[in-house]
Amino acid sequence: MTLESTESATELANRMPPSFTLGVAAAAFQIEGALTDGGRGPSGWDAFAEKPGTIMDGHSPAVACDHYNRLPEDVALLQDLGVDSYRFSLSWPRIQPDGRGAFNKEGLDFYDRLLDQLLAAGVSPMATLYHWDTPLPLEHRGGWLNRETAERFGEYASAAGERFGDRVAQWVTLNEPVSVTLNGYALGVHAPGHALMFDALPSIHHQLLAHGLGAQALRAAGVSGGIGVTNLHAPVRPASRKIGDRLVAHLYDLLMNRIYADPVLLGRYPALPLYAKPWLRSIGKISDADLRTIHQPLDFYGLNYYFPVKVALGRGSASIPADVHKAVARLPFHEVGYPEYSSTGFGWPVAPDHLGVLLKELHDRYGQALPPVYITEGGASFPEPDTVSGTLADEERVTYLATHLGAALDATAPGGIAAGVDLRGYYVWTLMDNFEWAAGYSQRFGLIHVDFETQERTPKQSFYWYQALSRARKAKGA
Repeated sequence: MTLESTESATELANRMPPSFTLGVAAAAFQIEGALTDGGRGPSGWDAFAEKPGTIMDGHSPAVACDHYNRLPEDVALLQDLGVDSYRFSLSWPRIQPDGRGAFNKEGLDFYDRLLDQLLAAGVSPMATLYHWDTPLPLEHRGGWLNRETAERFGEYASAAGERFGDRVAQWVTLNEPVSVTLNGYALGVHAPGHALMFDALPSIHHQLLAHGLGAQALRAAGVSGGIGVTNLHAPVRPASRKIGDRLVAHLYDLLMNRIYADPVLLGRYPALPLYAKPWLRSIGKISDADLRTIHQPLDFYGLNYYFPVKVALGRGSASIPADVHKAVARLPFHEVGYPEYSSTGFGWPVAPDHLGVLLKELHDRYGQALPPVYITEGGASFPEPDTVSGTLADEERVTYLATHLGAALDATAPGGIAAGVDLRGYYVWTLMDNFEWAAGYSQRFGLIHVDFETQERTPKQSFYWYQALSRARKAKGA
């Protein structure tokens, strides 16, 4: 699909429900910089990024977008963009450097300023408590493999709720626990860098327990905003109708989707297939008390969607990428591609039609147990220059966003394949180009181009398209 054939902003806005939220998202570690300023403690990601070979081209997150020092400029850009909401994350080590004990006044003051400036700009705050930056002292004690981290998270959530609960419209407890477990503890390509494969499974349960404790703490603090959790989900398909491919697709779906969502939404873990129990034994026996803690009432469910997954039985014939631990070659399945789709800078298939399929699967599985849904991340990286002079014509991103948002609206409209889903909003990943974890500064997802040498911000064509969409939606509701 070309930009010329992409649905116009006005047409797309006319299809949105009156109260539909348009937002953008970002994460503290990826944009703030100032890693040692204002009493901030080190995180597991700081330590991971210092190890040779962990970050592409040796890029450092120390400055990132310097958002900590450029807060007024960035809020002004948000106001100019005209979105309803900004999803950001609180940095746990900036607020509580040791992950336990004393809280850092300067860190709390920084988020006070952010919240006050957002509200003055007419932008509703959605705050994520945890977007992967575990305080390093907790990581040294086992991180998410240690149940204590969940307990400490509950205390941190309580402090955040007490301080900011009067101004945050919506709270996200955790962002993408599946990515933390898979990339950080199973494959070792993200912090903390453990390549434990199936022995990483305890990190799932402890994150979900942290979610439950965090939700309880926020409610006990009397926050006025809604409470939810966000996870990355993907529709999983077998590479063929062969029984082997279908079995491993079922297993992958359990590990990618249901082992995270079922406890949160249904209060139980999914039944594990007999053939997979030897691989999944490390998750251990789960108490009923823990499941009750995890299964908290939610005001919304956050969905991050980027691409579908297709898997086949066997180890595959392709070489293992350099950034993935060799242990992955021992898995009994492998991912196969979607050659019929174009791809992003990360090589991910651009498949907006699968977003509707995913929304349908969520509704089919959870029914009335599924709260209202926000797509809390959707976006794509594409090859772009480090320096620009004037507005960057990122037509691919405009087309990506228009088609994905359109697919979500189609699927959840009356008569759509996921008509039972109460879809409340869409958040673009991301506001500005940033430190993209192990990929460093090589992948640009932003609506705003950032020159990482000068920190100059330059809105892209996609910024102005999303601005037009925001204005058209507001004009429709006027």
